[in-house]
Amino acid sequence: MARASTTSDAFNAVAEPRRREILSYLAGAERPVGEIVEALGMPQPSVSKHLRVLHNVGLVHMRCQGRQKLYRTNAQAIRPLHEWAGTFERYWQHQLNRVKQRAEAMARESPQAMNVAAPKVQD
Repeated sequence: MARASTTSDAFNAVAEPRRREILSYLAGAERPVGEIVEALGMPQPSVSKHLRVLHNVGLVHMRCQGRQKLYRTNAQAIRPLHEWAGTFERYWQHQLNRVKQRAEAMARESPQAMNVAAPKVQD
């Protein structure tokens, strides 16, 4: 079976870890390519290739300022990714609730075990 192209849609595009890194970095502000290269320690051709993919699927906007290309995230295009991942939040929330319940049960069973006394300092 043929593998889906990583440039066909947003979900395939973000399957590549370096592209997710770039998106995360761009989440803070609009940035020029050179700054992305420096901050992420990636070769410029690689950053440009990944930005081109992200731009082609609509996850980032690009504008030119003189000779510089500036990129920023496209929140509207990222929304479907967020909504899809949100469908799994109940699993994470369930796990967090279990941890909380377990900690509370342990505290009820042995309150002194939860209070670790500081060592006494001798004069």
